Amino acid sequence: MELRIEAPLVDLRTSARREVLLTNLASIMVGVAFYAVSLVLPQLLQLPTSTGYGLGRSMVVAGLCVAPLGLTMMFVAPVYARLSARRGPKASLMLGLLIIAVGYGAGLGLMSAAWQTVVVSVTLGAGIGLAYSSLPALIVGAVDPSETGAANGLNTLMRSIGTSVSSAVIGMVLAHTSVRTGGVAVPSMEGFRISFAIAAGAVLVGLLLAAFLPSQRDTARLELRSAQGPARGRRRTGAPDPGAPLNGRGRGPGTVAPGPRPGTCEEPLPVSR
Repeated sequence: MELRIEAPLVDLRTSARREVLLTNLASIMVGVAFYAVSLVLPQLLQLPTSTGYGLGRSMVVAGLCVAPLGLTMMFVAPVYARLSARRGPKASLMLGLLIIAVGYGAGLGLMSAAWQTVVVSVTLGAGIGLAYSSLPALIVGAVDPSETGAANGLNTLMRSIGTSVSSAVIGMVLAHTSVRTGGVAVPSMEGFRISFAIAAGAVLVGLLLAAFLPSQRDTARLELRSAQGPARGRRRTGAPDPGAPLNGRGRGPGTVAPGPRPGTCEEPLPVSR
């Protein structure tokens, strides 16, 4: 239906461009990685120590151990701005995904103490902050200015799809790998590690997709070409170029003098007889 409507809510043809499509697919992978840690670490921290791997912390302590994830995402924003200004949003996205992969890889072995979960949260927060900050910039640079709102809205939807898929898949994994302790089924360490491995795999897929995005040099060349197009025939100050053909009477060989602009004081007033 969107393809047949004259003014569609989302231009699917624009969304099918390589730059937009790959960015949206990478957004799904970032969403998967973002929600996996939010499901695994709080449960690991609150499981009783009688399980042999649970850390036996309260809900408050578990929240404090995971809080650095969001705080690091906030403090990484200035770093992203500097990195993106030098290398472009593609480089910051790939760096963020690489940091996320390292965080999940390290998390496979850092699950035996509360401070280790804090290290994992900080590492993942830095990577997710870089990746999330890069996605809107990539979308804005790939679409027409008139389509920025719809394209960014669709990209946000893709991230939400990623978090939804992550919650469903990891919830299924934890349920199927659960063990019974004291007559109660609880998530197992095997399930936690499989969940982290799934998130790391999703991040590696996102890193592969990001590698095929156009570089900053190609994007800058395209933007320069489009910016120079409408500016031909005019000076940088906005004044008419003497050598450009304009409407009006001739004033010399090869040039034409501009005539009065309609609707301005230069247009002669009609004289009533």
